[in-house]
Amino acid sequence: MTDDTRERKVTTVEAESEFKGTLTSKCPVLVHGTVDGQVNTPELTVTDTGLVVGHVTARELRSSGVLQGHLTAETMYISGTVRDNTVIRARSLEVNPSRLTDPLHVVFGDCVLEVGDEPAVGVREPLDRAAERPTAAKASIAAADARENAAERPVPA
Repeated sequence: MTDDTRERKVTTVEAESEFKGTLTSKCPVLVHGTVDGQVNTPELTVTDTGLVVGHVTARELRSSGVLQGHLTAETMYISGTVRDNTVIRARSLEVNPSRLTDPLHVVFGDCVLEVGDEPAVGVREPLDRAAERPTAAKASIAAADARENAAERPVPA
């Protein structure tokens, strides 16, 4: 059998199926169901019914489903949902509106995006909500607190 006549092998997690643990495959992985754990594959495709939570390492990642965790790939194509507490590391990232949601946006939760030639050495974790507050907002709150405290102090005669 020559390479031209071989069927292309694909590791598939079917809809209504759930896989927990480490999935390592030398062929592409197709997810219609749920994967919770670590995935190492040359290509990962998450369909609109698919959910992947955990650590992903792939040469190419395509998702119209739901992603959460630490995602590392040379090239990513995202048109679904990226949940909170997600770190995306890629040399190339393409984001397209989903066919299933509002055609004008893609949903990203609280996540870190590292895109470009050389991603940072240490992966940063998403920030908690209090730390996310912009510096200008922190300064504004501090100024309001100072005004309130000044109003409460008696003025010397």
